[in-house]
Amino acid sequence: MAKETRRQRRDARRESGQGAIQRGRSRQQQVRPSAQPVAQQTGRRGPKERGKFIRESWGELKKVEWPGRRQVTQGVVVVIIACAIVGTYLYAADQAFRPLVRQLFLGQ
Repeated sequence: MAKETRRQRRDARRESGQGAIQRGRSRQQQVRPSAQPVAQQTGRRGPKERGKFIRESWGELKKVEWPGRRQVTQGVVVVIIACAIVGTYLYAADQAFRPLVRQLFLGQ
């Protein structure tokens, strides 16, 4: 079976009428700032729009799968251990380079 060329695929789409539909869906209509309502230009929203935003946000928060107590505890332990390791490494690097920095930059 021969591989279809790009032109053949394009022609097949054009014949079936799908090419224009797909292109129209993928592109969004661009609106110039001067054509937008003043409320959108200034970033201010009316009470109805704010209420809609809050309702949608609350709905999304209800969909979130929140971690349980055990997962939170494990996460906290991992973060504390990582901080201890990084802190120890930085302390050791500081102690190792202290004499070099004193000699080069401070002249002592």
